[in-house]
Amino acid sequence: MVPVVIVHLVDGTFELFRYFLSPAAAFDRSTPEALRAVRGVVGSILGMLEGGATHVGVATDHVIESFRNALWPGYKTGEGMDPLLHAQFQPLEDALSALGVVVWPMVEFEADDALAAAAAMAAADGRVDQVVVCTPDKDLAQCVRGDRIVQLDRRTREVRNASAVRQKFGVAPASIPDWLALVGDSADGYPGLPGWGARSAATVLARYEHLERIPKLAMDWEVPVRGALRLATTLAELHERALLFRELATLRADAPVGADVDALRWRGPCAEFAAWAERLGAPELHARALRIR
Repeated sequence: MVPVVIVHLVDGTFELFRYFLSPAAAFDRSTPEALRAVRGVVGSILGMLEGGATHVGVATDHVIESFRNALWPGYKTGEGMDPLLHAQFQPLEDALSALGVVVWPMVEFEADDALAAAAAMAAADGRVDQVVVCTPDKDLAQCVRGDRIVQLDRRTREVRNASAVRQKFGVAPASIPDWLALVGDSADGYPGLPGWGARSAATVLARYEHLERIPKLAMDWEVPVRGALRLATTLAELHERALLFRELATLRADAPVGADVDALRWRGPCAEFAAWAERLGAPELHARALRIR
């Protein structure tokens, strides 16, 4: 019987933030404070492997800024990030590598770009049955393809295929960058267009799919939208800005991940993982990794 191959791609930046902000981490005294979020993420990835995950890759924002900061001055930066959190990116990357997991520390690009590139690479491999992108980030919804590439929120266990993306956002995955261009993304630091909201953007893009296909005149819109004249005027006046915002929202499937599906197969921990488990105040992590078959 041919084994089922499912590739799991994990947003390491999101996971690090999640464990850093976890109330449970504040009460953990066995791990040095400077490594508590790292321990949480490593334990979580190890749990995935114990649960049967065989092919795993983790992307991180080694440098918070990216090429997008040169395109839009308000794009997100590392300003205001807790230094204790920022200092855990490198240890996380090193600890996961010691665990034997492929890690993509992004510098010019972002972790989301690496996930998009890895998802495209894995989905193109005929041996792969499914690609699971593990992050709730709405940006990654654009990578979803039917049931072949799906998005998983590991906290809620919600899985989004193409149908679920359309149900949640009102548009198909391919229209997510256009939708974000209109409504904006406060987490990434761009505002969208004035007056455009999630509902109006979804209504228009569900019909026209992309910005270029939206008729310039509201009277030509074939869908009922409240305030259509005002929205059409805004889009016409700020069309170049909308295209820029879409560029910011579009993930780069050409990001340099430098790995194939075979490289993502987990083959056990490296020798240095024992030392990392001790450093994390959790020697049992090494014992758990050795028990996985």
